[in-house]
Amino acid sequence: QVDVAAMVQLFGYVDVTDTGFIVAALSIAFNPLFWNVVARWEHKTRALSQVFGSPHAACYCLGAAILLLNCVRSHCFTEAMKSQPKLEGWDCHWTYYSGLAISAVGTLFVVSSFLALGFTGTFLGDYFGILMEEKVTSFPFSVLDNPMYWGSTAIYLGWSLMHASPAGLLLTAVVAISYTIAVLYEG
Repeated sequence: QVDVAAMVQLFGYVDVTDTGFIVAALSIAFNPLFWNVVARWEHKTRALSQVFGSPHAACYCLGAAILLLNCVRSHCFTEAMKSQPKLEGWDCHWTYYSGLAISAVGTLFVVSSFLALGFTGTFLGDYFGILMEEKVTSFPFSVLDNPMYWGSTAIYLGWSLMHASPAGLLLTAVVAISYTIAVLYEG
């Protein structure tokens, strides 16, 4: 049997009906849905490549849109955390530095993934017909599958711990679920 007492206590600190929390959850769920739908649409129609004059220009524009949406998502996540109560028992140096370490590892995975894949490899270039010469198997791909997704999730987890935020932890679970669904959809 699972002891749900900790989850019940955590939910006691989170107002899931708060507008900021709802907006954050929706922005988290929207991002992977958006880029997967747009990329598959491009793959089937080549419409973006035609509009932008080349697959590279279209991929760069989609990448810019994804980056902008990620900024919006991060802002909404942060605002939702700030508007909800902290968990006092976690508002200490140990939790803060643990969160900082988790965020650092997540950042390492995200940055190293980007460096290994390049811009078009990171931002769905394969859907635009921009293929890499071979599959990337070096770090961080040698350590785990989808390091960009799990690195990003780790950043949000660390950020939540640094802010002793139960709302942040719940939103991090939304991030993880959204990425899990995206991986299933992409696979």
